[in-house]
Amino acid sequence: MNSEYLLRLNIPPGLEEDIVDLLLGSDRISGYQSYPTRGHGQVGAMSIAEQVAGRRNRVQFEIVLDANVLDTVLSELREAFPVRDVIYWVLPVLQSGRLSDL
Repeated sequence: MNSEYLLRLNIPPGLEEDIVDLLLGSDRISGYQSYPTRGHGQVGAMSIAEQVAGRRNRVQFEIVLDANVLDTVLSELREAFPVRDVIYWVLPVLQSGRLSDL
């Protein structure tokens, strides 16, 4: 069984600072990546301008977590952000580490 998982969060930009605050304040998360991205699909969830453009701005976070804290982190996120527009994926991490100890 895998001991690490990649939690990928896809959120509306308006929640970015609040998510950052939660992640930085968590003792279960040692670090993460975030970057701007675009969402395509689910036209009903898009504004008229987004529908015309065919995409909407999003922010994506990638967090590698130990298996024993994954459910706790997801529960904390659900409690703090009970909104439908926060989407997540959980993927197994086959291997992780640093290329050098230097």
